[in-house]
Amino acid sequence: MYKDVQSYINAVPEDRRPLFDQLQALIFELYPNVDVVISYQIPTYKAKSGWVGLGYWKKGVSLYTNGPHHIADFKARHPEIKTGKASINFKVTDPIPLDALKKVIQHAIEGLDS
Repeated sequence: MYKDVQSYINAVPEDRRPLFDQLQALIFELYPNVDVVISYQIPTYKAKSGWVGLGYWKKGVSLYTNGPHHIADFKARHPEIKTGKASINFKVTDPIPLDALKKVIQHAIEGLDS
């Protein structure tokens, strides 16, 4: 892993680290050969024609995509989990709906339009 990526990961606060590690492990499970770089000041996982990013915030960890269409189905099925325009903002206390999240990651990484 690149030094700047590892530096970011090492700086993830202890209370958010298990969630960050869980989300990153899911990305690596789906895309073992993903390229990880710092983009927009967060680790960005690139494969195929798309990407997802992971960043931490005060109460949790966010998964970023490059468009609202990637998270639309997740947002409709899981209104209890905070979302942004194209991101899912997990609190450390949120249950992680793994199957739904896998679909979001695959949709974004595969670069699907709808």
